[in-house]
Amino acid sequence: MARRPLPRILSSGSASITRSREIARTAADSATDVLHPLITVVRGLRLLAVSGRQKWVATPKERRGPKLFLAAACVLVVALVPYGPILALITVMGAAAWKGRERTPVRTGPDESETARLRSLYEALVPYFSRADDPDPLFAHGGDWAKAFEGYAFDQDGRLTRLHISYPAYFTDGEAAARSRIEQLLHTKSGRGREYHFGWDEEAGRLVMTVLDALPTTIAAQRFVTAPGETVLGFTDPDAVSRTVPVRDGDTTVDASPVVWRTGGRSTEPHLLAVGQPGGGTTTLIRSIALQALQHGDVIIVDGGGAGEYGALSGRPGVLAVESGLGGALATLEWAAHETERRLITANLARQSGRPAPDDIRRPLWILLDRPGVLGHLAAADGRPDPQELLRIPLRHGRAAQVTVVLAEQFDALDTLTEAVRTHTRARAVLGPASGEQIEALLGAAPHTTPPPEVPAGRGYVRLGTGPVLRLQVPATPDPYDDATSDAHRRAVLDLLPGRGEPMEAAPAREPAGEGPATERVPVAVEAPAGPAAAVAVEARVAEARPAEPLAKAQPAGAES
Repeated sequence: MARRPLPRILSSGSASITRSREIARTAADSATDVLHPLITVVRGLRLLAVSGRQKWVATPKERRGPKLFLAAACVLVVALVPYGPILALITVMGAAAWKGRERTPVRTGPDESETARLRSLYEALVPYFSRADDPDPLFAHGGDWAKAFEGYAFDQDGRLTRLHISYPAYFTDGEAAARSRIEQLLHTKSGRGREYHFGWDEEAGRLVMTVLDALPTTIAAQRFVTAPGETVLGFTDPDAVSRTVPVRDGDTTVDASPVVWRTGGRSTEPHLLAVGQPGGGTTTLIRSIALQALQHGDVIIVDGGGAGEYGALSGRPGVLAVESGLGGALATLEWAAHETERRLITANLARQSGRPAPDDIRRPLWILLDRPGVLGHLAAADGRPDPQELLRIPLRHGRAAQVTVVLAEQFDALDTLTEAVRTHTRARAVLGPASGEQIEALLGAAPHTTPPPEVPAGRGYVRLGTGPVLRLQVPATPDPYDDATSDAHRRAVLDLLPGRGEPMEAAPAREPAGEGPATERVPVAVEAPAGPAAAVAVEARVAEARPAEPLAKAQPAGAES
């Protein structure tokens, strides 16, 4: 059966209808543009009227009469004032236009993509925060994620930057393995390539996940605002410490949060051990500590690696020795052990006689060893004692004798560290790339942050005694004689070094502390100008009282067997 053609009015009417709609829409848009000020004023008048009515309803009945009288008086005054009605009309129209203006809507919750991300994260946490026998589970498949997530924040890319999680009381938050599983899940679901901090509140059953900003790597070596006995190891997060110091960051001065290590007689962590991978920044840390120690004390440096990283410190005032050979290292460390004993005996005699301790034993002495495991291997091959065995006395009694020991070693040589070094170095630092197991094994506690996506030199973690594990960024302190060092960093390090050839301050005279021939300190290579005055200054510096036992076996610094 053949179809009948549609009537002409129906077949050709769709085009005219579409054209009419377009004309009507264009006319409406034009009218809206022309009448937009009027629409705005009318909307504002309506909002003003609604606001006035709400205030009138909220006013108590006993106060409505005085308000009506005040309003009538205002209207009367406006009517009697010249041009009053016109000014009042202009004021009302202006207020209505301002009230009826178009505003950007304020977000009161997450959008669709953010809601989907929170829903996915909630579903991923259900197997860890739920039990089958829970009558009212906080986490359940298909449950309300808003009850578990008390707060959240997203960045411009729609990625989580902060999340408050409430978890049930039966979750085993006291077990490190259980917390680690949750942290790993949140790290994976929230996006890699960023550093997260996890704050567990076991008492309240709350977990706060925060995205951390990268620590600044542009702060170079400089004079830090510290007291004697304080050393800035590096910088950490602002909310991790309660102190800030002004530092130069390029051409500007900012307030940074330092990790301050306190040494001396009242310190609970008098010695430091830094461990890292090659290029992790342990040598940079040793060099930074040496530059700060030279402000108030003397420094002995033993470079087991023998790469000449401390050549810029050689011969500087306050640097007693810079050794890289086995013979010189053994002689220097043996002298340091005898010096520690001498300081202890002198301080004891001063206390027994009721006199203050002499100034020379109150001046801090720093023993800095970089890669002692290499020297230990050479000593074992040569049948000589391990240099670390000579550190037993400075490590045990260094705090009372104002002697501080700092060691830096690599992960592959941790088994070469002696028991005395492991026991007495209560301040620990891990620099460079390292796994969570390595960090926990060395520091005694795992950090509450995820590993950074990129690990620059001097970046790691630090723990002072039983304190918290803090993120650390060591100030840039490169070797100024290295060709790869930038001019700004080279100048920053050279400005901190004491000048060559400067006469050293004379030590005060002391009475002999015991029997035996008088001995001298390890000779220091000082380039002083010729003359009687310079000779007297150098001789006064190296003159020392006799120690507790003669140093007949000690060799001069720089001597090789």
